Amino acid sequence: MAASNQVKALAQKAAEAVSEKLGTDIIALDMTDQMLLSEVFLIATAQNEQQADAIADEVFKRLSEIGEKPIRKEGKGAWILLDYSDLVVHIQTQELRNFYMLDRLWNDCPRIELQVSEAR
Repeated sequence: MAASNQVKALAQKAAEAVSEKLGTDIIALDMTDQMLLSEVFLIATAQNEQQADAIADEVFKRLSEIGEKPIRKEGKGAWILLDYSDLVVHIQTQELRNFYMLDRLWNDCPRIELQVSEAR
């Protein structure tokens, strides 16, 4: 079973918020075959801890505008996780993204195409 269109649309909205705050390497992974709790992981890179905080704030703001509130927020700075139940947003500094390699850990999960333009 693939991720629902509703959760994909939520991931798209979150990805747009990440892009707005100049996050990079934005990917969405369809986790439906791997997990029972979340359908999509959105993973993004921040250049530093202050940017990670700003990205998390923007995702929170944008999703709140459409009535979505996270069931929990974990971390601050180098790795922030926003849990919206079916969507989990991971914002990491480049150092932590390289260390934990969530992309490679879940490389057998299909990627969801996102329509965002990233700053280069």
